[in-house]
Amino acid sequence: MADNAVDRNTLEALKSTTDGDFVSELIDTFLDDAPTLLETMASALAENDSERFRRAAHSLKSNAATLGALSLSESSKELEMMGKSGDISAASPKLDALGKAYAKVVSALEEYQDELK
Repeated sequence: MADNAVDRNTLEALKSTTDGDFVSELIDTFLDDAPTLLETMASALAENDSERFRRAAHSLKSNAATLGALSLSESSKELEMMGKSGDISAASPKLDALGKAYAKVVSALEEYQDELK
């Protein structure tokens, strides 16, 4: 799955406690929401709004973890902690890297969705 961007075991566990259709809906919701969260983080960074930055990073962290995008979740957590500290001045390169990691997650989740069909 796209360079191990997503932990398949997490998705399979989720599927076993719900069903494939529900997991596919969760993936769709994540794929709809994550770009908005990334945009919110970028605009919050530009405006030096560490609290809005933190909230968006927190949401992305939680949503990514639910779907097994553990590396994306961990990177989001790091950015969340920067926001919590009130100093997001060094966040720009990390946010760029987060965007690249997200692109890999998209590929992996779409691949998994194809398998569910």
